[in-house]
Amino acid sequence: MYDYDLLVVGSANADLVVGVERRPGAGETVLGGDLAVHPGGKGANQAVAAARLGARTALLARVGDDGHGRLLLDSLRSAGVDTAAVLTGGAPTGVALITVDPSGDNSIVVSPGANARLTEGDVRAGVLGAARVVSAQLEIPLETVSAVVRGLPEGTRFVLNPSPPRPLPAEVLAACDPLVVNEHEARVLLGDGESGDDPAEWARRLLALGPRSVVVTLGARGALVCDASGSRAVPSVAVAAVDTTGAGDAFTAALAWRLGAGAELAEAAAFAARVGAAAVTRRGAQESYPTAAEVAALDA
Repeated sequence: MYDYDLLVVGSANADLVVGVERRPGAGETVLGGDLAVHPGGKGANQAVAAARLGARTALLARVGDDGHGRLLLDSLRSAGVDTAAVLTGGAPTGVALITVDPSGDNSIVVSPGANARLTEGDVRAGVLGAARVVSAQLEIPLETVSAVVRGLPEGTRFVLNPSPPRPLPAEVLAACDPLVVNEHEARVLLGDGESGDDPAEWARRLLALGPRSVVVTLGARGALVCDASGSRAVPSVAVAAVDTTGAGDAFTAALAWRLGAGAELAEAAAFAARVGAAAVTRRGAQESYPTAAEVAALDA
């Protein structure tokens, strides 16, 4: 019996968000709206998204002993995330500087802070063994993600969103089931600059790198899933996007949870696409994440 449906190992940031009419070019200054501070970070986002959906969720992360860290802990606990494995100290809490344009698209710069101090030694085997599925991202050191992979008990499923993207060691790729990438991340991982415009081809080439399965997220176009049996397109739900911040994290969390519950890859991705669609209809990251009832209402 597992203590958790999902353990997320990853980052926790304070999101500093400013709305802009357009994002600035090099050397340019533009005026924006009022600054808003939200709890964020890919790891904390995934944990909150899963907990809101009803998953028993824990987070292994590191925050600073500061106001931003307390904001994050309060948000996690209020969503029902177990924070016993969230470590404190070593550096200021990570911060993401985010601009959002009127279409809802965003640009993000991250200062990792305490996230960069989440080390291999912080990965405790007892925590890894308590979860049916472990999910990670790359806003923490790659060496820490590798330590997670090496410490996974037999039968524990590993889901990775390699964001921000970088080349991955073979042992990490081989553990991914699935590797979850957006279009930009797919192109970076393929690395040749000539990856073309066919997501199915990206997925097949990524699968050849070693993961057990691949999911390519395509925004409003849904997603594409690929494993040894072939590839399949997964549609999304048409919504009016307000803010895409954190939508990919909601998708990955929902996907990981449903896979752990026994759903097939395409079925889990279809549910995750609906969760991501619901998330973009509200501003912010964690504040935008839907409950299972709200996802069901979107279906209706």
